[in-house]
Amino acid sequence: MPIKSPLFIASALVLLAEMCFAGVSALVKHTSQLLPYEHLVFFRNLFALIILLPWILKKRGDAFKTQQPGLHILRACLGIAAMYLFFWVIATIPLAQATLVLLMAPFIIPVISHFWLKESITLQVIMAIAIGFSGAIIFLSPWQQAIHPMVFVALIAACFAAFTKTVIRKLSVTESSSKIVFYFSFLATLLSALPMMLRWQPVPVEAWPGIVGIGVLAVAGQLAMTKGFGLASPSKVGVFTYSSVIFAALLGYWVWGEAITHEMILGTVLIFIAGYFALKRQKRTVLEDPTP
Repeated sequence: MPIKSPLFIASALVLLAEMCFAGVSALVKHTSQLLPYEHLVFFRNLFALIILLPWILKKRGDAFKTQQPGLHILRACLGIAAMYLFFWVIATIPLAQATLVLLMAPFIIPVISHFWLKESITLQVIMAIAIGFSGAIIFLSPWQQAIHPMVFVALIAACFAAFTKTVIRKLSVTESSSKIVFYFSFLATLLSALPMMLRWQPVPVEAWPGIVGIGVLAVAGQLAMTKGFGLASPSKVGVFTYSSVIFAALLGYWVWGEAITHEMILGTVLIFIAGYFALKRQKRTVLEDPTP
């Protein structure tokens, strides 16, 4: 594949995006030792909203016109709940485990879509779901050590994230991707402001680099992911979104000395395979930050 080909560039951009998202998770884990995670959720959403301000000023009234206010509110509530749970999980268990469980969301989406949107589930999708969850079980290796209770909290976060993505699919019928992103950033910033104020504490100077880093990496990851999916079909490069668990495992090993086992490697490979089959028949996607 030529280095200058759109497919190569798109693959590199998706990998860069996942590196950024893994970096966000690592900074959340580090900075949560200095601040309550309610602060981190708020600042993460605030940065996204600030980046969108030029678009808001350009669109003005059009930015707020929507035919689905209820779905936007539902999406924001589910998304912010997933984000709170995920940030809580990151602060508690190894980074790779937290990231891996959240990556189960794409395998939960078809189930929610089947019962809510009445979409059919093909045999290929069922096989992808089975392989994906088998990979997760091998990764966690419950026969070697007890599964940490926070893994189940992460699974709940994954379910919320999956429901959020399903709401996005319903919203995309009448709403543009930019409007969907704007409403989430706006509502999530408002919703996360109250919990932060209730647990408010002064932000220490040493926490600001982590806060700024979370915002910058989250936005950089969003931009790289959007550009990558704009250059090539998700069915060709979408599987690289699962690389975040690899980057998370490496960061966890280098920074916190978290072990990397053969089971983790095998489980990750199976999840990549499952992700490939799940995305192979995907026809449409909304460009959206995979992190809640």
